[in-house]
Amino acid sequence: MSGGFSQITDRLAADLGIHYSRANELEIVDGLLTGRVIGDVIDRAAKARALHEFAADIGVSDAATIAIGDGANDLDMLNAAGLGIAYNAKAVVRDAADASVNVPYLDTIMYLLGITREEIELADAEVGYVTPAPPV
Repeated sequence: MSGGFSQITDRLAADLGIHYSRANELEIVDGLLTGRVIGDVIDRAAKARALHEFAADIGVSDAATIAIGDGANDLDMLNAAGLGIAYNAKAVVRDAADASVNVPYLDTIMYLLGITREEIELADAEVGYVTPAPPV
């Protein structure tokens, strides 16, 4: 879920094989941006609703979900998830989250979840990707 725009997030989701994505949709008329958003604005409450919807759609409880966020508009979503992770977040978000990651590497979250580097490398290798060496 993003307070950003679907014209960007949908493409990222497709490229990364992410099954669910929700963001604001910019209105485009005759190839030009109008400055308006189509549909509901993806705000703090909408992010939490989307988490509930996505979880229900795949048949898992909210307690089985993980949410990652960095700003105040993520607080409801982080609270709704079984595990809310503040990622390089503002203090108010770090204080409200279950866990906090303060390094610029998203793969740190995999380790937080108990997934080893070896498991990541094996999964990457299965799809033909070579995991880069960690920075020194």
